Amino acid sequence: MLLHIIARGKIARSPEADLVARYEKRLTWPVKFTELPETGGRIPDPQTPLKTVLLDERGKDLPSESLAAILEGWRDGGMRECRFILGAADGHSEAERDEADLLLAFGKATWPHLLARAMLAEQLYRATTIIAGHPYHRSG
Repeated sequence: MLLHIIARGKIARSPEADLVARYEKRLTWPVKFTELPETGGRIPDPQTPLKTVLLDERGKDLPSESLAAILEGWRDGGMRECRFILGAADGHSEAERDEADLLLAFGKATWPHLLARAMLAEQLYRATTIIAGHPYHRSG
């Protein structure tokens, strides 16, 4: 299953970009990054069937093992793509939230977009290693 991170804004050369690149190299699942301007832009056509995850402050704050279980179920259920969408500064519309398969939050704190992108890349790496059966230090 393709893990597709779609984010508003350019990450450019930054410490956060280095973190994202580090986890991108470690991921064994196919991964794609799409950057869009703050407004407008075109999201590439999806591979179907797909699931959509919005990073949203109103979303679920899931433990890594729960996120891994969701991704594993989607993969095993035949999903070809899972899109993780980080919105613009004003977030997602109500319609976008209603259409999403999962709203995901990284706690109650507000995170800068570039840092949230790095945190997402790390969580995807962690989830895929859990799925692959690597020992997880918090397990049990």
